[in-house]
Amino acid sequence: MKYSVLVLLFFVSMVINAQNNTNYDESKIPEYKLPDPLLMLDGGKVTDANMWMKNRRPEILHLFEEQVYGRIPGKLDISSFQVVEENSSALDNQAIRKQVKLKFNNNNKELEFHILIYLPKDVKNAPVFLAYNFYGNHSIVNDKDVLITKAWVRNNEQFGINDNKATEQSRGTRTNRWAIEKIISSGFGLATIYYGEVDPDNNDFSDGVHPLLYSKNQTKPKDNEWGSISAWAWGLTKAMDYFEKDKDIDDSRVIVMGHSRLGKTSLWAGALDERFAMVISNNSGCGGAALSRRKIGETVEVMNVRFPHWCCTNYDFYNSNENALPIDQHMLIALIAPRPVYIASAEKDKWADPKGEYLSGYYASPVYELFGKKGLSSTEMPAVNHPVQNTIGYHIRSGKHDVTDFDWEQYIKFANANLNL
Repeated sequence: MKYSVLVLLFFVSMVINAQNNTNYDESKIPEYKLPDPLLMLDGGKVTDANMWMKNRRPEILHLFEEQVYGRIPGKLDISSFQVVEENSSALDNQAIRKQVKLKFNNNNKELEFHILIYLPKDVKNAPVFLAYNFYGNHSIVNDKDVLITKAWVRNNEQFGINDNKATEQSRGTRTNRWAIEKIISSGFGLATIYYGEVDPDNNDFSDGVHPLLYSKNQTKPKDNEWGSISAWAWGLTKAMDYFEKDKDIDDSRVIVMGHSRLGKTSLWAGALDERFAMVISNNSGCGGAALSRRKIGETVEVMNVRFPHWCCTNYDFYNSNENALPIDQHMLIALIAPRPVYIASAEKDKWADPKGEYLSGYYASPVYELFGKKGLSSTEMPAVNHPVQNTIGYHIRSGKHDVTDFDWEQYIKFANANLNL
């Protein structure tokens, strides 16, 4: 017991020390040189879109798998799915609501998670925004028929969550982040999953999806195997597998969106699975859209110390050693090419490094240009609340680390323009 307390105190001191040394001063950014997304490992230069897709893209994807997020160590298909609830007059008769349970079985273990889906009644084969939520499907909407998750949930006294269990008190507590009526009235559907049903957000690899793919006697992922971000990304790809079977959803126009750590996840899911027609990162910061080498706000070391389960163990090598990375986050954005990608920042969200998020889009733009697409043409960020919407979109809005109606309005506009709606 004494040893465990000492370990905990050491861990807490590391977190506090890292946060106390956080830099927010542009003049203190260390010198760095970004790796060229168009330069092959053998020194050859990528000259066209075919060479990118066939040769360079697989190189970069492999580096992110091995060094950052961790590779998924096997294939795990849906064992069964069930529409556990459906209502054709939801949201004051504006939408169809479905609650779908996906089941997975392997290694004598079972995992299940629920997708809450709202579809506009007057649109056949609706395009859909797919996004994880933080506190359970029931938290995003004041709808008494939405199931309360039984999975582990982060404690939140304000939401009435204690002992890591969601209750009726947490219903509708996050409606401010989900412009459902606006989404539905614009002709889009919304599908959401509580991320903790796929993998609880704690440093414990004995629960969630990981044990279903362990080899004999394995108790945690290998150094190059999936952390939680890769596990959450896997869950999004399984939702896509289901959408391909649902006649009410246009599976060719699924837009994967995420906020904060789930914005990191949406980018990685979009890189892994080219079926996603569009990718949105909202305030994703370090390990998401922000350039790691800038070392402003959250850094690789801070993220790895505070949340050691998010990425693979190999990523620890780059703590305070970002220049040794063979990749940086602009190359994650580039992996999504030629599909549209939207990066969003918030003016007061210095922790997520808005400028670093913007620059990732800028430095990914040469890859988009191989496909005749337009990215971000200037190193100068746009003015606050003045979006740039090319095939790479970007805005920095007023306010803090959050998801607002302004954000959703831009995502809907961007989707309409880029998905030919």
